[in-house]
Amino acid sequence: MNEDYSIFRKFSSLEQALELKELLSKNGIESKLADNTPPVDITFSGNTLQNQVEIQIKQINFETANQILEKNAEDLINQIDKDYYLFEFTDEELYEILLKSDEWNKFDYTLAQRILKQRGKSIDDDLLNSLKNERLNQLAKPDENQKPWILAGYLFSFLGGFLGLIIGYFLWTSKKTLPNGKKVYSYAENDRKHGKYIFFIGLIITPIITILKVIEQF
Repeated sequence: MNEDYSIFRKFSSLEQALELKELLSKNGIESKLADNTPPVDITFSGNTLQNQVEIQIKQINFETANQILEKNAEDLINQIDKDYYLFEFTDEELYEILLKSDEWNKFDYTLAQRILKQRGKSIDDDLLNSLKNERLNQLAKPDENQKPWILAGYLFSFLGGFLGLIIGYFLWTSKKTLPNGKKVYSYAENDRKHGKYIFFIGLIITPIITILKVIEQF
């Protein structure tokens, strides 16, 4: 059942996604491959050309899957050349990788820890967990500045346009998946209320406009 699965990782290429799918499969974790291209830009933020391929797994397997990736990264690190680009990063840049681990692959995340330790920095589970929680709190915040889309949604709904229904529905119901698999609403409560109003206005007016157009033809 699709509702049991959540987005685990996103990739810009099918090849990368298939590599992860194979690794998970070897370790007994079922996964699904999906194209996350929406019918409209449900984030209302612009670019839908990146991170199009998703690997989805059951939420209960997120922790185990992350452990598998960390173990795989540790194995690869033992083969890394010293000219790898992360060795040139500053301490601040490496700490940013630890904070924004969802934007980096497990290899770079694990290597960043090792480099910092080699430089004498204290890296322990408490620090990593604190950074993960801080990042989750950041990502869980609703996306801001939806006023242009709210205005557009009302306009299209009152004009009987189907686009108003779509905008209203996504403002009202859209959710995003956090790195731990938890799903939260994408937009603030007030914006979601507007989305609900826009949707139901469109739901009432669109059929009326359609019927009137049909009547005009007779």
